[in-house]
Amino acid sequence: MTNTRPRLRAASSRSPAIADRIAALDPENDYEEIARLLYAYEFSWDIERALEFALFRTYAVPSISGLLAKTGEFETRPRKRYDDTELILAETIEHGLDSPRGRRSIARMNAMHGRFRIDNADMLYVLSTFICEPIRWLDRFGRRRMTENEQRAWFLYYRGLGERMKIRDIPDQLAELMHWNQEYEAVNFQFSESNRRIAEITRDLLLGFYLPRWLIWAGRPAVRAFLDRPLLESMGFRPAPAWLRRLALAALRTRASVLRQLPLRRSPRLLTQVPRPTYPEGYRIEELGTFRSAEAPSKEPAG
Repeated sequence: MTNTRPRLRAASSRSPAIADRIAALDPENDYEEIARLLYAYEFSWDIERALEFALFRTYAVPSISGLLAKTGEFETRPRKRYDDTELILAETIEHGLDSPRGRRSIARMNAMHGRFRIDNADMLYVLSTFICEPIRWLDRFGRRRMTENEQRAWFLYYRGLGERMKIRDIPDQLAELMHWNQEYEAVNFQFSESNRRIAEITRDLLLGFYLPRWLIWAGRPAVRAFLDRPLLESMGFRPAPAWLRRLALAALRTRASVLRQLPLRRSPRLLTQVPRPTYPEGYRIEELGTFRSAEAPSKEPAG
């Protein structure tokens, strides 16, 4: 049975801009609603792209990429692994951390992680990329930056998710987390073969969303154009040609300028509603992700 739609309404022509609706909310108390509006309306495309590139940063850490390689999921079923991760995260932000579907999604994620001995710092780093990378992406390529209140709400939403994932030592302030994120990368970005292998699989998977299989090779340098040198070195990737890097960055900045002149989104973009070949007839939360060979997903109908 497929998922149900969250309670997000299309913005009418008479309603204030989403940014104005967000500005009227309190980030300390309404952070889930603010994060949902940022994700589904205000920056839907940018946040999705930022989180895709955030994946590459997690693969630059051998202890993280090594665990992913060990499961074999990325090499045998990369599209399903990607879809499952995106759907679990989308379920929580679209429905709410403590909604029935949000709780089920977090429980499914915790069950997967609970099968392995994962260092808390590695878990915290992955969480930090979900927070930091969209903010940094919008600083560089967005039609506008996140406001301080939006950044605070985005941070509080993911801190709430991290607490429900039992991640310890999450900083109380965004600036502190940003600093911790950079220090962690400086120490832990190191080359390993698992980094390269997982990054190559993910790179080609993402390019396959936009290019036919026979043209994927042509898109690989464009991906490298958006990766910084420590990230490239940790995965054994050659830098993109300087001219291509300049062109790619200029293209996104031009896009931002054009978007400032266009009407804003009036209907939400929900990743749980995107058609996926992995789940042509819909999905059940309890069937997402990986399982031990002896485990079987619950067959109770989805709510």
